[in-house]
Amino acid sequence: MSKSVVLAEKPSVARDIARVLGCNKKGNGFMEGQQYIVTWALGHLVTHADPEGYGNEYKEWKLEHLPIIPEPFKLTPIRQTSKQFNAVKAVLKRNDVKEVIIATDAGREGELVARWILEMAKNRKPVKRLWISSVTDKAIKDGFRNLKDGKQYENLYEAAVARAEADWVVGINATRALTVKYNAQLSTGRVQTPTLAMIAEREQQIRDFKPKSYYGLQALTESTRFTWYDKAGQTQSFQKDLVEKVLAQLDSIHSGKVMDVKTTPKQQPAPSLFDLTELQKEAHRRWSWSAKETLSTLQNLYERHKAVTYPRTDSKHLTSDMAGTLKERIKAVDIGPYRKSVNVLLRNGQTKPQKGVIDDKRVSDHHAIIPTEETPVYQDLSDKEQRLYDLIVKRFLAVFFGPFRFDQMTVEVEIGGEMFKAKGRTVTDEGWKAVYSTEEDEEDTDRLPAFKKGDEIKVRAVVMTDGQTKPPARFNEGTLLAAMENPAQFMAGESKDLIKTLGETGGLGTVATRADIIEKLFSSFVIEKKGNDIYTTSKGRQLLELVPDDLKSPALTAEWEQSLTKIAAGKMKKDVFMKTMIDFSKKTVKEIKTDDKKFRHDNVTGKMCPDCGKPLLEVNGKRGKMLVCQDRECGHRRNVSTLTNARCPNCKKKLELRGEGDGRIFVCKCGHREKLSSFEKRRNQSGGKKADKRDVQKYLKKQEEPENTAMADALKKLFEK
Repeated sequence: MSKSVVLAEKPSVARDIARVLGCNKKGNGFMEGQQYIVTWALGHLVTHADPEGYGNEYKEWKLEHLPIIPEPFKLTPIRQTSKQFNAVKAVLKRNDVKEVIIATDAGREGELVARWILEMAKNRKPVKRLWISSVTDKAIKDGFRNLKDGKQYENLYEAAVARAEADWVVGINATRALTVKYNAQLSTGRVQTPTLAMIAEREQQIRDFKPKSYYGLQALTESTRFTWYDKAGQTQSFQKDLVEKVLAQLDSIHSGKVMDVKTTPKQQPAPSLFDLTELQKEAHRRWSWSAKETLSTLQNLYERHKAVTYPRTDSKHLTSDMAGTLKERIKAVDIGPYRKSVNVLLRNGQTKPQKGVIDDKRVSDHHAIIPTEETPVYQDLSDKEQRLYDLIVKRFLAVFFGPFRFDQMTVEVEIGGEMFKAKGRTVTDEGWKAVYSTEEDEEDTDRLPAFKKGDEIKVRAVVMTDGQTKPPARFNEGTLLAAMENPAQFMAGESKDLIKTLGETGGLGTVATRADIIEKLFSSFVIEKKGNDIYTTSKGRQLLELVPDDLKSPALTAEWEQSLTKIAAGKMKKDVFMKTMIDFSKKTVKEIKTDDKKFRHDNVTGKMCPDCGKPLLEVNGKRGKMLVCQDRECGHRRNVSTLTNARCPNCKKKLELRGEGDGRIFVCKCGHREKLSSFEKRRNQSGGKKADKRDVQKYLKKQEEPENTAMADALKKLFEK
């Protein structure tokens, strides 16, 4: 009997598909059933060959060899995962296999993962495509009932190959040229370099910023604080003299008259569902998580627990064919903290989301991140997984509740011929905010006392307020993700079409790659963290001086994405795009070769590399200080200190771990010092458990409901008899 090979992207997804298809017989890198053989990749198993794959002369990095333009590009199995590639290849070559079903992630990169494996294995068998957004049993069964012809996705594959080849031609050549020319480990690329440039530009905006003082007035009554509005309706003025003059006029006036009282009903819809970037931003805002941290936690919820849909999505909407699954998804989250909200929705039959949530036009490869139809075992989720799942579930449930409604009240008071206003609101319907009602930071009511038009009110005092304009904030990982998603403000002078394209295609990088790009900037020491803020290093600033201007602008990515979108739609040939990229690479290398700028290491230490004997450089890694060899071919690096999650017993700030072996010591900025062995002993004695938000809520509830009531005591005595 002939069989079909199913190629998944990861072992965990392969196991789920195999279980659903009844493939229970385990083999070497595959699982087999009567009709299907399920095998898997480990992400990419095949990649482009390194430059030395095109000739031994490229083993040495030399300027005269550049640019390197492969004709054609060669593929090679990734050495670390070659065993699994050979296992997949062996399955594909079996005589009883009649067709291949690609079951990698449904997107451009997933297509590339599978097609490169098939190409390297010289597969000639027919190809079908499984295109699903979650790995629940139901989604897998539905997907296999609706398999697509692989030919429908050949243009998507062409676009993926074009992206990979262009990144190779531009990235490899520019990186080699910079590294050899300046004898320093300098890396550049079409996403990482514009991202670095945005961070540097924000720093320049902060340096150039000159604060200005502004002034205003407030009238204080027994119960309310009214804000002054000038004739133009502004609450602040840069003219101190003008504000002081008004203050002097009002100094002797101690009453005012209510000129108007307006009550306006207002409503606020629930926030949009999460895409990956929005979820990463929210996790950073709440818990200072890195983009990579959020993605890996989300990946666990998707693959291991089957609790949420596909993570790497850039859409905040759902498709119309999902409407029938929403009730099941609501039922699936009928657990612990969400039971109350779920019961309200099911009791009232509220299974239709608010307007705008379902929008086919705004979903490309994948819909928003939402819960699946499977109920997770909540206790099996780690603390991080519970927190992230909580964000996703509450955002999902919120869109089924009505809008948050309130009455906006505005009171206008005239005092000495000047207009003052106070605003407040009264909640009339919690709507979707009921889902978040247990969260401590939700404070929605800002009531004003009752006022009537014509009322005379007593004014206790009129005071002057002041402040200063603030520079733009430094980037943290959350705000940097937002800027990468929408870099329009860093594209001054570029055409509106390019800016629009970058907005439509999701900005710099993709939702799947942004976390890795930020990590790469940290690991190459061109940026560093101070607290949560991101700073460029001397190396990063010098790199931007040395890189050609075209590589620093987000416009390059916009132009690429315009072309890649056309290739995926069959409206442009890959060769046309690649000719442009090769010309661009030649121009870039020529600019670097002829430049007369210098690179200077300003972080050289007196310590020598134990491997090659050259001076070591001290760099600030993402989680502490490191010593790295300045010779790129040596690559020696070691940690000097690491910023840990351990807290100082005195000031509660994070402790830095310094030294090596048994001599390691915790050090705090406040001066506290403690040996690692002493710290571990102290932690073991305290039990090492930290109270989380749920523990605090339970404790508070216990305080509100004392157990030693008269009734409890009476019942206790009764049962003791």
